[in-house]
Amino acid sequence: MTDAEIDPRLLEILVCPVTRGPLTYDRERGELISAGARLAYPIREGVPIMLPEEARSLDEGCPPASEDGPRAPRP
Repeated sequence: MTDAEIDPRLLEILVCPVTRGPLTYDRERGELISAGARLAYPIREGVPIMLPEEARSLDEGCPPASEDGPRAPRP
């Protein structure tokens, strides 16, 4: 497993801590994407960092091609 990879079984049980919605894995950027919260959570050394303050806002940059979910207000 490389720095940005995540165990698929872990991805099945993780949810966004802000919306409690599903996450998608962006392998290219090494992030877990929450379409509802418009946040990208980093993966460091195979461990997802599920802290909203550590997440990158998708509103700041170009969202990944897989993003097409509804936009929710940020807390």
